[in-house]
Amino acid sequence: MQKILLVFILLFWSYTLIAQTKDSVQQKVMAVITDKFPITRVLNLTFESNAGYSYSSKLHGRDLSETKVESMYQAGGSININFLKSRTWNLGTNIGYQFTSVNSSRPDLVAHSITHLASHYHYQYESLNLTRYSRLWGKVAFYTATVATNGSEKAIERVNGMLSATVVLKATQEIQMAVGIIGIIDPAAILPILPTFAYKQQFGKGMILDVILPKGIYLRKGVLWNGRVSIGSDLNSTIFYLYNFPSSEKVYTFNQMEINSGLTYEHNLGRSFIATFKSGIKAIPRARIFEKNKPQRDYIWEASPEPSFYMNAGLSFNPFAKKRK
Repeated sequence: MQKILLVFILLFWSYTLIAQTKDSVQQKVMAVITDKFPITRVLNLTFESNAGYSYSSKLHGRDLSETKVESMYQAGGSININFLKSRTWNLGTNIGYQFTSVNSSRPDLVAHSITHLASHYHYQYESLNLTRYSRLWGKVAFYTATVATNGSEKAIERVNGMLSATVVLKATQEIQMAVGIIGIIDPAAILPILPTFAYKQQFGKGMILDVILPKGIYLRKGVLWNGRVSIGSDLNSTIFYLYNFPSSEKVYTFNQMEINSGLTYEHNLGRSFIATFKSGIKAIPRARIFEKNKPQRDYIWEASPEPSFYMNAGLSFNPFAKKRK
């Protein structure tokens, strides 16, 4: 879901600018890409560490012993490239990988001891995105078709798709607003149809309100010589595949919805590099395990984790970014 919403975010901030001037689409898209803190960046590397937390869970409706996650960290990266474009459409790809390591413990009621577990998971994803932009009812509009795959280090486990349409309602120097709808072609999707809303407003003293629903809400401000600080909440997820769970030859999907709330600081290092640091509280409304080709509502395992503290550090590279002045 977060990869699908990333496409929507990029397109919104790019194409809302079309209505502001008579410049071509390509010129305005390039203006967004070359911004000091662009929406999307060619190469992203991230590392995240989560503090310990406990969770209760159920397997096939039966309560399990409370488990404590002693530590959890994730490391990964992604590449975003647009390689074909014309006056009315462009074709791009997004490729990424994430490694998740979890150290946990739970009581063994039979042996009257504590069982410690160390688990490692690999998750990879790819997508091909075709976008066409035009006008609808006199407004700027864009349409996107996405074909995506994801899986583990063993194999590609799922192929899905997405169709979207977005109309820009307002695009001035201070305010940009758009509404849209996304259709998700995936049996595991919670909602096959998802409305989207984007709003951006610039206030005095460099304050900016960024709203991308259902992705997140942030209040941003430029600070220091070449930095930006943001406060708000962001919707994310952790996904990977399980084999031999529970002692089965079937392949299962682990899907954890996350709401990260806190502070983000970005600093343009010059030479096309941007450093990012995030920290705050991670809330997990739901974590489920289900067969990979079945809907999430047919889950066999569900957990209710406690909120936890997280820290995230990242480094991105964007060869088109503005040089530091």
